[in-house]
Amino acid sequence: MTSPELLDHVVAGSGPGLVLVHGTGADATSNWGPLIDAMADRYTVVAPNLPGAGATPVDPAPLDPDALADRIVATARAAGLERFHLAGHSLGSVVATAVAARHPEAVTSLLLHAGWVRTTAREAFMFDLWARLLRTDPELLARELILSAMGPGLLGALDDAQFAEMAAGFTALLDERILGQIELDGRVDLREAVGRVTAPTLVVASEDDRIVPPHHQRELAAAVDGAEYVQVPGGHGLPFEDPARFFSIVTEYVDKRQAQARALA
Repeated sequence: MTSPELLDHVVAGSGPGLVLVHGTGADATSNWGPLIDAMADRYTVVAPNLPGAGATPVDPAPLDPDALADRIVATARAAGLERFHLAGHSLGSVVATAVAARHPEAVTSLLLHAGWVRTTAREAFMFDLWARLLRTDPELLARELILSAMGPGLLGALDDAQFAEMAAGFTALLDERILGQIELDGRVDLREAVGRVTAPTLVVASEDDRIVPPHHQRELAAAVDGAEYVQVPGGHGLPFEDPARFFSIVTEYVDKRQAQARALA
C-alpha cells in the first residue's frame, strides 16, 4: 500500500504532540501563528497546510476527509509524533474530526471550533457563492467574508481605513488554489464518523457565527460521546478577531488534558 503523501507543515518546539489544522483560505501560520509561539516551549507543535495552502500542492481530485486525515497523521508521525492533542478551526475541525474517528489511537484530546457534522442547503448555497466570487472578484469575496466571519463587536469598532486594510489583507490570502477546500466545505457529511470519536473532546462555538451557526456545534457536541460544549462571544473568525480569547481556550484545554494524560501514564 502506498504511504499517504505528506503535507507541507510548520513544526516547532519539543514535548508532547499538538497538531493544529487550519480553516478554509487560511494556512498554518495565519491561523495558528501566535498559538504555535505560545506553546512551543512545552509541546512539539505540528501545523499542516491543507491542499492549496502553504507549499502543499492543489489536489486535482476532490478532497476527501479520510484521505486528509491519513495525510495529517502521516505528517505528524514524520515529525516524530505517534500521539498528539488535536485542534481544528472551521474546515480544520471537520478534518480533525475525521482524524479522531479514523485514527483514535493517535489522538490524546480533541478541540473543535466552528465545526459541523453535515453541510445543509444553507451552507452549500453560501459556499457556492464563495467559489463564484473567488473566480470572478476575490476582493468582493474578501468583503463578504469580513462581514460574515467577524463578530459585531469587532465590526462595530472598525473605521473606514481599518475596513480597507482588513479587506486588503483578506484579498491577499484568496486565490483559486483554495477552491478545493471550498468545494469540500459544501459537501461535508460526518454523520457516520462522529460516533467513532473516542478522544476527550471540547466543542467551541462562537455565539455570533454566521457562517456555521452555533446549532451546528451543538449538534456536533451531542454526536460525540462525552463531548464538552462551550459558547463564547465572537464570530466564525474568532482566531483572527480575538486571538487572545480563542488561544487561551485552546491552551487551557490542552494543558488540562495533558496533565490528565501524564497522571494516568
